[in-house]
Amino acid sequence: MGKPVNIGIIGCGAIIAQYLANFRRLEDINLVAVADLDPARAQAVADSYDGVRALTVDTLLAADDVELVLNLTIPAAHAEIALRAIAAGKSVYGEKPLAATAAEARQVLDAARTAGVAVGCAPDTVLGTGIQTARKAIDDGLIGRPISATATMVTPGHERWHPNPDFYYQPGGGPLLDMGPYYVSALVTLLGPVVSVTGVASHTRDERTIGSGPREGQIVPVAIDTHVTGVLVHASGALSTLVMSFDAVKTKSANIEVHGEHGSLAVPDPNHFAGDVQLFVLGADDWETLPVSAGYEDSGRGFGIADLVRTPAGQEPRAGGALAFHALDVMESLLESAHTGAAVRIDSTAARPAPVELSTIAAPALAVTS
Repeated sequence: MGKPVNIGIIGCGAIIAQYLANFRRLEDINLVAVADLDPARAQAVADSYDGVRALTVDTLLAADDVELVLNLTIPAAHAEIALRAIAAGKSVYGEKPLAATAAEARQVLDAARTAGVAVGCAPDTVLGTGIQTARKAIDDGLIGRPISATATMVTPGHERWHPNPDFYYQPGGGPLLDMGPYYVSALVTLLGPVVSVTGVASHTRDERTIGSGPREGQIVPVAIDTHVTGVLVHASGALSTLVMSFDAVKTKSANIEVHGEHGSLAVPDPNHFAGDVQLFVLGADDWETLPVSAGYEDSGRGFGIADLVRTPAGQEPRAGGALAFHALDVMESLLESAHTGAAVRIDSTAARPAPVELSTIAAPALAVTS
């Protein structure tokens, strides 16, 4: 696209605040409209952001000045909104996952290809200095040939803090589809695409109790697996072990570790854009913290959209639909393997996104004063 793009946002829930804070810093992005099923929420956002109109979903999708739709709806609505936006001739960038199922996600990508519009998808955390510095360390041969990785996410459940956690415990939710996109996208960025998976899963409780907010004490039914583990076989031959849990209490494991013939990397939380990357080389006495050497500095949610805007026509964005589809295919296949007890071959693939050189594409964040 190569110029500032006019954006309309559909879905004005809690996550929108992080996007808005960064949109004010990104010259590639011009927010013009917002919509939500709750008109009051959309109006509140419009009132807080100069030049933004609060619209209905239908009106926003029909608006001539909206070139790209940022889809911040719940996962079950991701495909519907994306397809409607594409049918209106607009590019789409969505919160993760790309859709509730790989079949729906394929429809989105096929429709976008036919319409000649771009598709991007969170997480764009992989573009930050944390994952990109780790990727550069691997590419520079600091650990030798990569052999394996571990990825661990443990939490006792989002209902303890989220005021409306229902969708986390319905199809399209769960620890794997909720948090797995960060980890699987990071693993593909670090080690390349996945060719097969083997998984197991468990379901420990049929109900969850909301722990905060106006619905505190209400019961939420659980219809998905809440603890998933598996092995991902990368095309390179590396093996990644994944643990995603809404059941366990705490862990001391690194979010991601990558092990090679000559060393190991401790990789920061892929849900964050920055963080220390630590290296332990064969024969060393201790871990060393690597200097920041790659990635978008001082980045945050929305940088994937700015990166998409800067991507030459015909090229796949780094936080693009191909990577998001592959990650979803991997996760869905992992759940299939858990239920069938057999390894599942991954039919999709995604090239490792191009590395991000150490750079800044946003103005510094404004200081917050009390």
